[in-house]
Amino acid sequence: MKENNKTPYKFTSQDFALINNLQKETFEYFLKEINPKNGLIKDSTMPKSPCSVAGLGMCLSAYIVADKNKYFSRKEAAQKTLKLLRFLYNAPQSSEKDATGYKGFYYHFIDMKTGKRAWSCELSTIDTAILIAGVLTVGNYFSGKNKEEKEICQLAENIYRRVDWQWALNGSDFISHGWKPETGFLPYNWDDKYSEAHLLYIFAMGSPTFPIKNKGYKKWIKTFEWKKLYNIEYFYAGPLFIHQMSQVWLDFKGITDEINKQSGIDYFENSKRATRVQQLYAIDNPAHFFHYNEDSWGFTASNGPGFCKMKVNGIQRTFYDYIARGIPFGPDDGTISPWAAVTSLPFASEIVLKTIKHSIDQLELKEHSKYGFDASFNPTFPEIGANPNGWISPWQYSLNQGPVILMIENFKTGLIWKTMRKCPYVVQGLRVAGFNGGWLNTV
Repeated sequence: MKENNKTPYKFTSQDFALINNLQKETFEYFLKEINPKNGLIKDSTMPKSPCSVAGLGMCLSAYIVADKNKYFSRKEAAQKTLKLLRFLYNAPQSSEKDATGYKGFYYHFIDMKTGKRAWSCELSTIDTAILIAGVLTVGNYFSGKNKEEKEICQLAENIYRRVDWQWALNGSDFISHGWKPETGFLPYNWDDKYSEAHLLYIFAMGSPTFPIKNKGYKKWIKTFEWKKLYNIEYFYAGPLFIHQMSQVWLDFKGITDEINKQSGIDYFENSKRATRVQQLYAIDNPAHFFHYNEDSWGFTASNGPGFCKMKVNGIQRTFYDYIARGIPFGPDDGTISPWAAVTSLPFASEIVLKTIKHSIDQLELKEHSKYGFDASFNPTFPEIGANPNGWISPWQYSLNQGPVILMIENFKTGLIWKTMRKCPYVVQGLRVAGFNGGWLNTV
């Protein structure tokens, strides 16, 4: 990929006002879709939605953004954080089918009122890792200068320390996707292709109580696929969230592991390239979907219009419900997720800003939802209604809302990255993985 020597775009005060407003509107999700008695957050705005534990990791991290931006006081941020951490720490951890978790891990979905396992779901290692990201964020943000903040620090420490990462290996070098009390470990491991599992392995290798060796991590990164798409070379993954999720918390800019050194780029640069490929794919629009262009892109795991097959303008189309959409090899059904584009703000601010403006001014994607942008829309799907943009997701999701808030803040101030760089367990995990250089050499 050739370097672009064009002078970087400088955000104006109006630009910052725009993203500040979007950030604050999006944060409202974590104020309204909550059980005030225990601090649990709904997975989605769908009626009777359970809580997603990954969404709780987003919520905890968003609380420090709220303090930074004065949405409410530090004391209120601490109180909200403490309520949720107390619930998480005291919720039942056992092998019983209706517990909240086991071996320090948490079930993917839990009941909003009781915190018990919902939908016979799996004990999820990756969703627990995202939760732990939020736990460590607040544990390293709050200073412990008063009683409440001291308790936050201690609870965060205790919740992280009890996660038995060694158990999750199930006798192999790789961390399992999860476990069920009825059937045991799932038959899948985090062992193949580029994914969001950096977060998982870094936390596991940095654990002071149940650390794993770096053998599995070293094997995993060797499976990454180096591809050249639209004249851009990078470690490939189709859905955009894969290039974003770990970097919501982990600052990979300027630090490199073994595979980075071989490729010549760090993971931050890789995500920058992946973002640009998404835009170029939309411009190319090989399947001729409606409204794909340089300012309308964002292909990722998202809600969709529902599975069906039909002809649209003479072209046979297959549409999907919630699925991990990816480019350029699919699946792609014409569904665009604005939140995914916004989450790449730190990687490619100028093209993301244009997409934000287009989403607001041309597509009016804040007009139909309570909290910032609609989760996804599909202009190709022949939805009958007043909206000219076709099908629009009726629901919003905590896992879409969180990255928007956190990555806007990382772009503005680097708050989440700076907070996590202070965490000794993150530093240890990165070093065990083989990372060095940049900020990691100064801590």
